Amino acid sequence: MTGRQFTSVAEVMSQKLQTINGLATVQQAIDQMKEARVGSLIIERRHDGDEFGLVTVYDIAAKVVAENRSFDRVSVYEIMTKPVVTVSADMNIKYAIRLLARLCMTRALVTKGDELVGIVTQRDMVVRFADDSHRPA
Repeated sequence: MTGRQFTSVAEVMSQKLQTINGLATVQQAIDQMKEARVGSLIIERRHDGDEFGLVTVYDIAAKVVAENRSFDRVSVYEIMTKPVVTVSADMNIKYAIRLLARLCMTRALVTKGDELVGIVTQRDMVVRFADDSHRPA
């Protein structure tokens, strides 16, 4: 083989990580999502042995709005997903797409070694994969 013939997760991921403290209210999370124009926030780790969490617009819809709970009284910690699926920055997006599809997930955190380096969405990977698939060899 004459070199790499695939698109890596690192080429598609967003490096702009939006984080929030787990004790923040859902209202604070919504405000931050609106300002940053994102659909998810990474929940900061509390200590070195902790894992990252993730809260999405869907979490807020399903666990707050649908249950008629207060945006100001529910903390992000109560509704987040934790631990979060992570993929390697070097992974082929084809396999990252398959992994997220099998897990019914729409996004994953991206790591390089032990370092958090980005976030990637199923949408962005599928669009890029489709573009790559239609590009002449």
